Parts: sequence; C-alpha cells; structure tokens
Amino acid sequence: MSTLSARAESGTQRLEAFSDGVLAIIITIMVLELNAPKGPALADLRPLLPAFLSYLLSFVYLGIYWNNHHSLIAAARRVDGRVLWANLHLLFWLSLVPFATAWMGEHHEAGWPAALYGAVMVMAALAYTILQSAIVADHGPDSELARAVGRDWKGKLSLACYATSVPAAFAAPLLSYAIYVLVALLWLVPDPRLRAGRAK
Repeated sequence: MSTLSARAESGTQRLEAFSDGVLAIIITIMVLELNAPKGPALADLRPLLPAFLSYLLSFVYLGIYWNNHHSLIAAARRVDGRVLWANLHLLFWLSLVPFATAWMGEHHEAGWPAALYGAVMVMAALAYTILQSAIVADHGPDSELARAVGRDWKGKLSLACYATSVPAAFAAPLLSYAIYVLVALLWLVPDPRLRAGRAK
C-alpha cells in the first residue's frame, strides 16, 4: 500500500471513528433524559410511556444513520475538506435529536414538538444527502460508488415524508408519529446498494 493510499484510508477511518464517538454521546445524552418514576409500583411507569416511545423511535433513527453512515464511509476511498464539513453538518442536526425527542416525549399531544421533531429529521436527511453527494462528487459520476448510490429513491421519499409530517403535526400529531414510524420501517429493510457497489 502506498503512502498516499494509507493516508486516504486513515482519513476515512478517522472520520468514521469521530462520527461513531459523537453518535455514542448523542445516544447517551438521550437516554439520560429518561427519568425514573417517583413511585415504586409498576403502574408508575405508565406516565413515562410517551417519553420511552419517543426515545425508542429516536434510538432506531440514530441506529439507521449509524448503519448507513458506516456503509457510506466504508465505500469511500478518500475524504476531502468538503466531505469533512458535510459530515460535521450532519452531526450537528443529529445532535439536536435528544432535545427534539425530550420535548416530544413530554408533550406528545401538542403540535409544535411533533413538528420540530419532523423539522430536525428533514434537516438531518438533507445533511446526509449533502454528505453522500459530496463523497460521490469526489469519486466521480462514473465511479462504483456513484452507481451504487443511484437515484436514492429511499432518501427522496424519506425527505418528502418528513416534510409532510411538519404541517401534519398541527392537524394531528399522531399522523406525524405514524409517518416517522413508517419511514423508520422503510430504512430497517436492508439496503444492499453500497455493499454491492463498495469501492475497492
């Protein structure tokens, strides 16, 4: 392996390691928002159910981002300054997930918390698209990575769903929650694109 190749591989590994650490901290902060019930009875857990379900949803989303981010960076041969800033942009929006989750869990019947959660999801999805586009642009439109990403219909569909969930939250927060769950289920289905077209 040449010195240049070793440096490129080191760059992708450092980016992934840093991102993994940030995501781990985000999940830790989020779980600390779950407060123990004041009473000792099992029934005392019932008021915490909305907060727990909000946490569960966000945990799944962060897991999906972690999984897809790993596959994307593993498929990249190198990263440049544009990719590094795009990655930080993504991590910024993901770092807001604990705040949006806590607010939604505390006020699950209100429109604004559900709408804010959707807005954070919109921006995180946009940020991931920007990161993906930056990596693909660096590798070239004819690269294996570009062919593997393709038209990214799941990403575009997710963005459309999140954008719909924001105004829907003011009419019926439950509708927004249903959209969030459906999008999460969409991404839980294994996506073989990057594994099939992983750059060598």
